[in-house]
Amino acid sequence: MANLILSRYNFPRKNLIQNVNLILAKTTNLDLVRCLAAVPVPGGQNVFKRDKIHMNIGTIGHVDHGKTTLTSAITRVLSKRKLAKIKEYDEIDNAPEERKRGITINTAHVEYETKKRHYAHMDCPGHADYIKNMITGANQMEGAILVVAATDGVMPQTREHLTLAKQIGIQNIIIYINKIDAADQEMIELVEIEIRELLSELGYDGNATHFVKGSALAAMEDKKPEIGEESILKLMDTVDEVFPDPIREVDKPFLLPIEHVYSIQGRGTVVTGRLEKGVIKKNTECEIIGYGCHHKTVITGIEMFRKTLPEAQAGDNLGALLRGIKRDQVRRGMAIVKPGEYQAVDHVETQMYMLKKEEGGKNLPFLSKLRGHCYCRTWDCSVELDIVDKDMIMPGEDAKINLKILRPMVMEKGSRFTIRDQKQTIMTGIVTNVLPLLSPEERTKLEKGRTRKEREEMEKRMKEIEEGFADKEK
Repeated sequence: MANLILSRYNFPRKNLIQNVNLILAKTTNLDLVRCLAAVPVPGGQNVFKRDKIHMNIGTIGHVDHGKTTLTSAITRVLSKRKLAKIKEYDEIDNAPEERKRGITINTAHVEYETKKRHYAHMDCPGHADYIKNMITGANQMEGAILVVAATDGVMPQTREHLTLAKQIGIQNIIIYINKIDAADQEMIELVEIEIRELLSELGYDGNATHFVKGSALAAMEDKKPEIGEESILKLMDTVDEVFPDPIREVDKPFLLPIEHVYSIQGRGTVVTGRLEKGVIKKNTECEIIGYGCHHKTVITGIEMFRKTLPEAQAGDNLGALLRGIKRDQVRRGMAIVKPGEYQAVDHVETQMYMLKKEEGGKNLPFLSKLRGHCYCRTWDCSVELDIVDKDMIMPGEDAKINLKILRPMVMEKGSRFTIRDQKQTIMTGIVTNVLPLLSPEERTKLEKGRTRKEREEMEKRMKEIEEGFADKEK
């Protein structure tokens, strides 16, 4: 098969390694990628070697501050030390819409190494319209690099991404102040002060957080090494030194939240995601649950960054080939789990915090029985919030809230989640207990939503509250 493909592309077999890599870099045909990725090339390595600690990190920050440029620059600089393969900017922003609009939409995954660790790097979208995909990427991170342009300083998505990182539980943050060649020294110092204040405001140690200043574009273009390549090397040394080795739940039953689903002609359905808990081996029996679905299957193959894995461990970003499962039976947000160990739930008890306006939230209270959109792991779904023992929650308050989920999803005690409303993050929470499944009558009522009379009463009450707050501000 590989010979046929190489012939079709008019590449001689004697330059197999070079030609396979070239096709992989240029093609968007997943069947071709899958086939060529498995070609046993002379001197190549098709089995993933677990000889270094694996860690998941990523870039977050406002749109156009240089996250994707920095990601590409890291691979370029490390490739000179044979620790990475260069990933060009347009290989990371690889969707047609991304290239057209010049922004990252989906979370991109890039592989590289340092002398200390093997890294999977997630480049998260900074545009406000794609915050859902940013949440998915951040959920997989064990450390984050916040990219801030020296020319702009803190911007809306800088604050929102950092807030989400804190809510999701990312404790390890390093700041890369980018584009320092386009700003004067006073501006750079002011931006650093502004970021440290924001870090402290959100619960990080702003004074102790490590900063690296440079120009990712200079590193990409091999210009001004003192702010280009040297800043990238300093950044990666800081990541190695500052970020502690991750602690993984390898002793728990396996849980793989699905991020993407692909159909590979002649092979079957492949799902990708970060293994959250446990260990998976080839020919492992599993269940697929979520969105009210339940399928049984067998994992017939495992890969990570186009290398086969005899065994995947918690923390690995992997692709799993599923036996007898069709593409339309699986979707993002479902989870592959050990049979009998996890359940999809639609009613949970939680402890939640409502963000204040200065934290990126709202200045109005949230009424009980209103709906929001819940983001947890890779899934998102409409939920009804039933505030316990009171009829509303104010910004800056904590409250015990029961969530009714429109579709049964995988959640358990300790699961973290975010609630958004009208493209705005308004609450964050943690599951404290799983409640019994909703009765058929409760589920029917949840799916139908409020009656016209109930909606009118709720709208009237909200209007009264808004007018009351407006009067107070006068």
